[in-house]
Amino acid sequence: MYAMVFALDEINRSTTLLPGVKLGYDIRDSCGIHPWATQAALSLVGGDSSSCNSAAPTNYSAGNEEEIRASTGSEYGFDEYIAYKKQIKCRANHHFSDQLVPLIIGGSSTVAAKTLAKVLEPLSVPLMSYTASCPCLSDRAQYPNFFRTMPSDIYQARAIAQLAIRFNWTWIGAVVADNDYGHMAVKVFQEETQGKDVCLAFVETLQRQKIVIDAKRAALTIQASTARIIIVFSWYTDVRELFLQLAKINVTDRQFLASEAWSTSGNLLQNPITSKVASGVLGVAIKSSSIPGFENYLRSLNPSYRPDDKFLREFWGKEFGCSPEATTLFSSRANRLLVKSSLPPCSGTESLENVQNHLTDTSQLRVTYNVYLAVYATAHALHSLLSCPNSKSPSENNSSTCFLPKHIKPVELMQQMSKVNFTTPQGELLYFQGGDIPAKYDLVNWQKTPDGALKLVLIGRVDGFNLHLDESAIQWSTGSQQVPVSVCSESCPPGTRKANKKGEPLCCFDCIPCADGEISNETGSLLCERCPSKFWSNVERTVCIPRQLDFLSFNETLGITLTTVAASGVVVTTAVFVVFLCYRQTPMVRANNSELSFLLLLSLKLCFLCSLVFIGRPSIWSCRFQQAAFGISFVLCVSCLQVKTIVVLAAFRSARPGAGALMKWFGPGQQRGSVCIFTSIQVIICIIWLSLNPPVPSADLKIPGLTVTLKCAMGSVVGFSLVLGYIGLLACSSLLLAFLARKLPDNFNEAKLITFSMLIFCAVWIAFVPAYVSSPGKYTVAVEIFAILASSFGLLFCIFAPKCFIILLRPEKNTKKHLMSR
Repeated sequence: MYAMVFALDEINRSTTLLPGVKLGYDIRDSCGIHPWATQAALSLVGGDSSSCNSAAPTNYSAGNEEEIRASTGSEYGFDEYIAYKKQIKCRANHHFSDQLVPLIIGGSSTVAAKTLAKVLEPLSVPLMSYTASCPCLSDRAQYPNFFRTMPSDIYQARAIAQLAIRFNWTWIGAVVADNDYGHMAVKVFQEETQGKDVCLAFVETLQRQKIVIDAKRAALTIQASTARIIIVFSWYTDVRELFLQLAKINVTDRQFLASEAWSTSGNLLQNPITSKVASGVLGVAIKSSSIPGFENYLRSLNPSYRPDDKFLREFWGKEFGCSPEATTLFSSRANRLLVKSSLPPCSGTESLENVQNHLTDTSQLRVTYNVYLAVYATAHALHSLLSCPNSKSPSENNSSTCFLPKHIKPVELMQQMSKVNFTTPQGELLYFQGGDIPAKYDLVNWQKTPDGALKLVLIGRVDGFNLHLDESAIQWSTGSQQVPVSVCSESCPPGTRKANKKGEPLCCFDCIPCADGEISNETGSLLCERCPSKFWSNVERTVCIPRQLDFLSFNETLGITLTTVAASGVVVTTAVFVVFLCYRQTPMVRANNSELSFLLLLSLKLCFLCSLVFIGRPSIWSCRFQQAAFGISFVLCVSCLQVKTIVVLAAFRSARPGAGALMKWFGPGQQRGSVCIFTSIQVIICIIWLSLNPPVPSADLKIPGLTVTLKCAMGSVVGFSLVLGYIGLLACSSLLLAFLARKLPDNFNEAKLITFSMLIFCAVWIAFVPAYVSSPGKYTVAVEIFAILASSFGLLFCIFAPKCFIILLRPEKNTKKHLMSR
């Protein structure tokens, strides 16, 4: 109230704002009763000057030189008032002009503002509110005549959401008033934090009609919840009851985020229970600002100079314990009531100069400053309306184009209000966006003093959607500067990913380690990323590292073992070759073409040696040579066995009558030619394969693991199949022929040995196929080497072991007679 009068006095003394025009006022107290506020508004805009009865709002009016009659004060110094421009003094004609008020300042609550705006809308009378903050009032289609110097609640809800995001609070509880104020806050908070992994653990509502029950239920919910951050959007009286219930159950470790409705409440700050339950409160507050000269103005107030100021008289009696007069006069248009004072009369020396209380404290001017801004915004709109279009001031041009005070219409003033754009005496730019001013808030923190009391500390500000915060200045509920943690689940470390828990909010999750070959290098990853094919995840699953090439080398145990076995095969084969060479003239060696026996031993030695080509780091030439050597060596070996079998059959068939010419076709030359033909076919297959699509060194990236096998890729599966197929064809035909010749009469029938050796050979290579396909990495190479060595040793021992046994250990049997006997 006094802020309005002070602002009017400043404006009336100004030589630049409304020069030559003096503003008056009419202030009425609605006592927080909405019907009274509506009645007062209609009375003002309707020009009703009749006296009010005792049930009507009290009326106080004054001109530039008249005194103000005040109403009973509330926390901010008054309950609710409606102010307007009533009398305007025009310098041009030097007279006062009584007229209907063109604007009303009031509607402190949202309900009152909505009611008054709707009532005044048909009359096009603008309504200026200083505390109504409902976002619904920003709707110009519904409230075209509404203006305010209080930001919409949307901005403070967004500011609190930004605080939650800034401090990584993802698990938050909310206690809100069970009305539009509280429900709007929850809705805006959830919209602002959507996609930011912020969840509300619970939402409790408080109804003023059953505040004790609701506060007790909310306190128990807070106690049971794991959320450490609690948002409270409610009136300070509700919060006081909530803190009382929390103190009863000893819940003192929660961090509260406050809305502007209670963040600066002196009632809560001075309450001992509050310091126990809610120290460290972080809140959004109505922007405060200093008003130069206002403190001196307040300290100069004296009922002696303002005998009709009821509020000041009551304050004087409470502060100094005396009555400014022996009697207090209440006046109204309906009656006059004389009330005797029970206090002694004041001496007249009482003064507010050295008094420190809520009235003289101008350090936290919040709602007061909004009132101050409302008066100045109205004055600037009026100044624009009264200004002449072709001159700097109305006094320089008295043409009819200038608006004179008697010509002011509410609709004209409302149009000018929308265009207001000025700098306040405090240097703040003020303009309206629709009916709202740019949103500005203070960020405050409740901090404990050394004596245990709580004090309000400014730690930042909100400018629209921007947050400016000094984090180092914050004292948290723990009493330290360590930011409290409030999460449902701890953030997943690198190397893991989030997995939502079924039926629970997104903020509650499990941390699942990334699979092999996948990584996550950030905290709280939703997904694990697969490494490129040439990379693999490290043990921690946090980074992709190059995969290590692996191959069957001569240095590892398996390579050494296979090399040793291959070398042993070469040695044994060489030894047999030497034995046969030394006993080449004996019947055992000469039987069935000794040349084929030596050629067979040579091919077996090549088979043992070709296995060594498979060991070591694969290269382009080694890959080509190993398959060719393997295919040709084995075909040479099996060809010798097949020719031997054919010779055995031919020899016994030629013994029959009339079959003597059969051996002409199976002489030594034909035997050597047959071996060369069989081998040449394999050579041709290998040449075609190696020319068109040869094997090349390739890392087997399809097999998972940090180690990747470098091996010879077949290049052409068809070529490899033809090589193996041809060897199998010769082996099967040799087995069939040897099987047919196994029972031919002879003491030493080599067909029996060939049959057994071919059985072993075929069994090895039949088992090779599934083993080769199913073996991982370098073990595929080991399987192939093992098949080569096993089949080679099988042929070597089955064919030559019995012969060497007779040659070396049973020489008496190494005779033609013994060999030919049946």
